[in-house]
Amino acid sequence: MLKELCRRKSVDLILRETQESPDSGFSLKRALRVRDLTAFGIAAIMGSGVFTTIGQAAFDGGPAISLLFVFVAIACGFSAFCYAEFASMIPISGSAYTYAYASFGELVAWIIGWDLLLEYAIGNIAIAIAWSSYLTTFLSGFGIRIPEYMTMDFLTAWRGYHDTQGLVAGGQTLQQVFAAHPEWHDAWNAWQSAPLLGPVHIIANIPALLITFFFTGLIYIGVKESRNASNLIVAVKITAIFAVIAIGSFYIKFGNWIPFAPN
Repeated sequence: MLKELCRRKSVDLILRETQESPDSGFSLKRALRVRDLTAFGIAAIMGSGVFTTIGQAAFDGGPAISLLFVFVAIACGFSAFCYAEFASMIPISGSAYTYAYASFGELVAWIIGWDLLLEYAIGNIAIAIAWSSYLTTFLSGFGIRIPEYMTMDFLTAWRGYHDTQGLVAGGQTLQQVFAAHPEWHDAWNAWQSAPLLGPVHIIANIPALLITFFFTGLIYIGVKESRNASNLIVAVKITAIFAVIAIGSFYIKFGNWIPFAPN
């Protein structure tokens, strides 16, 4: 049983099966060039964290956060070398699943396949929510306010409302609760102002849903359209980061570098 779970396919066998069965799903039309694959790699390395969590990371880590970027860059470099080596040895679709099948066996490949599905699903959720938050903040600067029940998921609103309600029942005022837990303020407003469908509060992060539907449709249309959109987004992302570096270099205060690692 264990032997069957850990059975592997040699590289030669994988390549031979692909050649013998071109319609098996492992042989796809090549629509991505070196530039496109490089852009995909940059997009994967420079994820949403550089825009969504860097502020909190810098607050917790202080100037030592700069070393974290160096360590992560080295780790990404090793990962890139591994993928480049595998891709040259097994030049077919399947990514980490196929590579794991050839090196570790079927069980590990199956686990990695599901890990990738979960990773991409959860990662997309985090990015969509972050984009929604940025859009809401951007629109508020022009006086356009989106109701809280349209920019928050149901569970967050439900938990924030009931946690607030529990503390208020314990004798605290709303002002005291929101001062200690400012993130509950929007949840309270969302739950209170949300329209009702019977006993159900209609609460959903509409901007996050829309951006998810948009890119899902774009991916469904075809690889070329997805490639062009990805290249454009990567170009904008790199431009934004270089702009922050260039402009921020004029505001460096070396006195803030001491202590270098406060925590």
